[in-house]
Amino acid sequence: MSQSTIRLTMAQAVARFLTMQKTEIDGEIVPIFGGVFAIFGHGNVAGVGEALYGVRDTLPTYRGQNEQGMAHAAIAYAKASFRRRFMACTTSIGPGALNMVTAAGLAHVNRLPVLFLPGDVFANRLPDPVLQQAEDFGDGTTTVNDAFKPVSRYFDRITRPEQIIPALRRAMAVLTDPAECGPVTLSLCQDVQAEAYDYPESFFAEKVWNFRRVMPDGDEFATAAAALLQASKPVIIAGGGVLYSQATSALRNFAERYGIPVMETQAGKSSLPHDHPLNMGSVGVTGSSASNVLAEEADVVLAVGSRLQDFTTGSWALFKNDDLKIIGLNTQPFDAHKHQALPLVADAKVGLDALNQALTGWQADPAWTEKAKADKDEWLVAADKVTASTNAELPSDAQVIGAVQRARENATLVCASGGLPGELHKLWKAGGPGSYHMEYGFSTMGYEIAGGLGVKLARPDDDVVVMVGDGSYMMMNSEIVSSIMLGAKLTIVLLDNSGFGCINRLQMATGGANFNNLLKDTHHVTLPGIDFAAHAASMGAVARKVSSIAELETALHETESADRTTVIVIDTDPLIATDAGGHWWDVAVPEVSDRPQVNAAREAYVKALKAQRAG
Repeated sequence: MSQSTIRLTMAQAVARFLTMQKTEIDGEIVPIFGGVFAIFGHGNVAGVGEALYGVRDTLPTYRGQNEQGMAHAAIAYAKASFRRRFMACTTSIGPGALNMVTAAGLAHVNRLPVLFLPGDVFANRLPDPVLQQAEDFGDGTTTVNDAFKPVSRYFDRITRPEQIIPALRRAMAVLTDPAECGPVTLSLCQDVQAEAYDYPESFFAEKVWNFRRVMPDGDEFATAAAALLQASKPVIIAGGGVLYSQATSALRNFAERYGIPVMETQAGKSSLPHDHPLNMGSVGVTGSSASNVLAEEADVVLAVGSRLQDFTTGSWALFKNDDLKIIGLNTQPFDAHKHQALPLVADAKVGLDALNQALTGWQADPAWTEKAKADKDEWLVAADKVTASTNAELPSDAQVIGAVQRARENATLVCASGGLPGELHKLWKAGGPGSYHMEYGFSTMGYEIAGGLGVKLARPDDDVVVMVGDGSYMMMNSEIVSSIMLGAKLTIVLLDNSGFGCINRLQMATGGANFNNLLKDTHHVTLPGIDFAAHAASMGAVARKVSSIAELETALHETESADRTTVIVIDTDPLIATDAGGHWWDVAVPEVSDRPQVNAAREAYVKALKAQRAG
């Protein structure tokens, strides 16, 4: 029996296939691709560009201003959608494609789905070297797109039009897999984009993707449950997997039933509301005192959906109980086994629900639970103190955070890098799931504004507030234009400390001289006087500069009803960070130096290393 076919170019087949991929959210079947971000060039405008035009009414195409920025926006869209929906990004060959590699690294580290469709060289090689082609003298098959390989979960180069059939199917399987989830790169040779093929019509049948919930292995589950039944001082570390699994209710029920304190990673923050009595807040290097005191004593740590990176574990020096057991509840075995954990490879919601039933009759030591609640009360007093309003000429980041929180208490907060993530992790009072959006897996400077755009596209009804430092703003601010073009209103609070304040503080803490971080300490002839408000206004934003915390709060109230993206600039002190909470972080200090400050820092560093656990 002959199979019905339809003749399309390879690029047209890609576009049509993407329109037919669906998912179910709250009982409604919706497109799984929220759209395609595109910057066209000679490597994709004729093929992919023509194909996207043909489906523009069902698969919207958004034009970015910078390839990295548009990719950040696409990734933020997936994160804000709890990985239930995602986007694609297409570029020309060469520099346009390479501009997305940093974003691919971000998605890879954070386990976030995005489909990259960079153009590539001619498969037939007749025009070689084509414009923007980087030739490898020793390998004729290598192109710059090979740079995507180490930061893609799946990579394929399409050199014949029919190859796109298995490639797209494999791509969707990876993008929707809870364990393998991450960036997929399909490198599209530009001549092949335009080549036609008789594709089977069945390839374009509607496909509804349901997200797999991995069930726990019986032996692993029994071992994990037995460890918890023997615990008297258990804690839960809630990672991003709690949100992606939509396991927040399961987490709450489990913690409440057994009296277990919960602490949150950057990705897991908002798993519980900040005011829940068992939510101890942030953990690790940027942790609250409430979380870190408990973590030091804990005998069992149930890590749910966490990569257990060094900021969470205090460079593996936070947990001091000699009898400590870690249970790694994670869909990805690679993460579940970390730090000699007892692996429990399972979906977060399924795993928590199963443990909830298996531990009936057991309870954490009531004194432990009461201690946790008391520790939290003490922490809240300290946090409120550092975020209180001030008349200081240069306020701290914490005081700015307090102002934003008071003025926009129901906002969805977006940030990524510098000193702000540490302060926000400690101090931001997150409400509903996903209301705290921090990219700290890769801590990518320049993500903030583009990420805010992606969040707003995914959650158009949210009041999206982006907090960004001047250094990160200078690296990437062009998606302000995109937000205005798309009617995706953001409120951007720009904290200007005249340089890279966070790294300057780290430089000082490791004994280094103030050098090349704050603008005043750089090699310069003239110090720049950047008018950030004027710059933002030139791109079409509502913009103003304020000179105090009181003015900032007023501006936040007054611009809440603005019809487009708003940028509010405030000068801040580069040297002040919140002393309360926190933990040591392993940053290697030189063994030998002419500076006595470095030698003193090295001595302290060697002493701190003794607290690190082996393995």
